[in-house]
Amino acid sequence: MTTLVLVLLAVAVTLLVAWAISTAKRLDRLHIRLDRSRDALQAALDRRCAVIAATVPELAEQADATEEVRLSPRDLWSRLEKEHQLNEALVGWMASAEGVTEGVRQALKDADTRVMLALRFYNDAVADTRALRLVPAVRTLRLGGTAALPEYAALGQLSLAGE
Repeated sequence: MTTLVLVLLAVAVTLLVAWAISTAKRLDRLHIRLDRSRDALQAALDRRCAVIAATVPELAEQADATEEVRLSPRDLWSRLEKEHQLNEALVGWMASAEGVTEGVRQALKDADTRVMLALRFYNDAVADTRALRLVPAVRTLRLGGTAALPEYAALGQLSLAGE
């Protein structure tokens, strides 16, 4: 009888360890995906700043200052706040500027579209990572390690995305 209990206990522990190892590997892959999508979002935001600086000389200095702020796993909001301020300035410029060429409009719209796509991929990666990280057994066993729990990012309506 005690042998049967020990065998069942050993099987249960083995299954728990196997589950924990596979879950830890999955979390590692999700964190890699999250890092890559954050890098892609950073690149799209940087490209948008470069397009704004090249096409709207009045906003070049603000665009360059915005581009200097980097996204990090623990601080997305510094960059996103700068992007919001730049976007407000761009919307104001678009409203007051006369004779904005179709080429400028198209370049800005293309950059906005790339940012929105990168943002969608990033938020999808955040959703998948958070879903697994917030499972009670994963939290109890601390399978997420010391990585920060990822946060969703939002930019609101970009300058030309609604056109």
